[in-house]
Amino acid sequence: MLRKWPIGRSKLILVSALLLLVAGGCTSPFITINEKRITVELADTPAERARGLMFRESLCETCGMLFVFEEEGKYSFWMKNTLLPLDMIFIDSDGVIADILSAEPCRIEPCERYAPSREVLYVLEVNKGVSAEHSFAVGQKVTLRLPE
Repeated sequence: MLRKWPIGRSKLILVSALLLLVAGGCTSPFITINEKRITVELADTPAERARGLMFRESLCETCGMLFVFEEEGKYSFWMKNTLLPLDMIFIDSDGVIADILSAEPCRIEPCERYAPSREVLYVLEVNKGVSAEHSFAVGQKVTLRLPE
């Protein structure tokens, strides 16, 4: 037998859900650069960082992968088993873009390595061309909205 919720209770549930949404309870992590919002998938463990975007056949225009490290360093990346050309945006601990490098899939080993000119804490990978299309530049401030 189906049971109907009392009107008062369903309104309470709806209001609670809306409050959670407004408070950010249902928001995915994202980065904003030059007013462009990019929803990010976090790679914050060694295994996730090692896999990165390998074998992915597509990445949406407003999506990216954010590599999060425990401490600043000159982390290098390669494109082995990565099918998509990417922009790599290297971000320091102050949230400032240190470098932007364009990377092509590695077809013949040894694969080229991509590294920043100085130490960084984050690396954002997005589709190649997104940085130029939205005028991302070295020295710009990045707003990070990540889970605690």
